[in-house]
Amino acid sequence: TYPFISSSIFEEKGIYIGNNMYNNSLILIDRYNTNKYKNANMCIFGTSGAGKSFYTKLLILRNTLLGIEQYVIDPEREYSNLAKNLEGTIIKLGPTSENYINIFDIRKESIEENEHGYLATKIGKLIGFFNLIFGELNEEEKAILEEKIIETYKMKNITFNDKTLYKKGKFKTTKEMPILEDLYNNLNDEKTKKFKIKLIPFIKGSLKFFNNYTNIELNKKLIIADVYELGEENMKYGMYLFTELFWDKIKINRKIKKAIYLDEIWRLIGVTSNKEVAKFIYKIFKTIRKYGGSAVAITQDVSDLFSLDGGTYGKSILNNSSIKSFFSLEEENIMVLEKYANISEKEKIEIKSLKRGESLMFIGDNHILAKIECSEDEKELISWM
Repeated sequence: TYPFISSSIFEEKGIYIGNNMYNNSLILIDRYNTNKYKNANMCIFGTSGAGKSFYTKLLILRNTLLGIEQYVIDPEREYSNLAKNLEGTIIKLGPTSENYINIFDIRKESIEENEHGYLATKIGKLIGFFNLIFGELNEEEKAILEEKIIETYKMKNITFNDKTLYKKGKFKTTKEMPILEDLYNNLNDEKTKKFKIKLIPFIKGSLKFFNNYTNIELNKKLIIADVYELGEENMKYGMYLFTELFWDKIKINRKIKKAIYLDEIWRLIGVTSNKEVAKFIYKIFKTIRKYGGSAVAITQDVSDLFSLDGGTYGKSILNNSSIKSFFSLEEENIMVLEKYANISEKEKIEIKSLKRGESLMFIGDNHILAKIECSEDEKELISWM
């Protein structure tokens, strides 16, 4: 009558993950179960070829069947074929793409209902984005840049008065917002000269696709943000743009289950990023629960994940994820992970010796060795080229 008597997870409304490697019992997890988990967030860590990408795709596939809205940041172009099979939307950002996102867009859903401060909220996000371009800014530089951003919005009749975001009772569109070139033209003095020089590629050069009005629609339940064409150096700009766009989308309806997958998340919270961007990503993990959402952090570069500000942001995201999946990792990454996760000596050995498709899972307070399982039909959908 009670076949699952050892440490395992079998939740009635959960999706099938795989089998317990010790007793072969089924593992079914309903990460949106607010009575059991403090949040629906997940961390998926593993070296290349360990099975983390296949596992992530399997989650996306099974959640699609349940009607859950899903948004995926895809730096390595790993999810496009799955999206095609599931009739999702693929949005590419890059030199050959005709998709554009205006970094200066202020969206109606960017702040919560009955709250105020559209422009103030947006300025904080823009400072993070420009930190990615200009490098770490000191307080004086931030103040100068903020002044120029305020002036740029004022040219479009947008001020700290939220009413200026409305025109004839409707919220202003992307065509009524500034674009990057408007800020560029506003950087006319000696103090802002270095900002203007660094923006040249974004206005006149290889990255000029950032200087345009938004022309994409998010009307499918599965949306893949393909930033592969941006290349190693510029990928973080596209990842940040899409993350902000998806975050605003997630906040529209609290009653709908949704998830955002941040693959290679270290690019946004590691040493190549900055504190403003990392704080924004941490805020998503901390508050997405109240919007019916789940944030999923995926990476093979565990050491990079904890490289900014002494690992503060990586640790915060790990601690704000109720479900953690550790696939096979190299010794160096296991040693880094040991500092921030409650891993026993035995579990360290297990992580190192895991085979492809095997994972040590921390599910709430349970630690389970799992073998990820799927049907042949699922494998074909995920692996189809």
